[in-house]
Amino acid sequence: MKTIKARFSKGKIEPLEKLDITEGKEISVTIMEVPFKANGDSFARSAGRWKGTIDADKLIENIYADRLFSANQ
Repeated sequence: MKTIKARFSKGKIEPLEKLDITEGKEISVTIMEVPFKANGDSFARSAGRWKGTIDADKLIENIYADRLFSANQ
């Protein structure tokens, strides 16, 4: 018996680590949701960390340019 972490995405369970299981072998899966722990302090600590690392005006300009390009295709 082994416990692994996995993620449920697009209707499938995707292991987050390598499994040593023979292809096609039938297995039993027990699902236990991991509770989300929202920590307001982590948001406060990260506030302003990106300031000065990116040209926001250029980013916005590129986003709008990409939208125009995809709309004209």
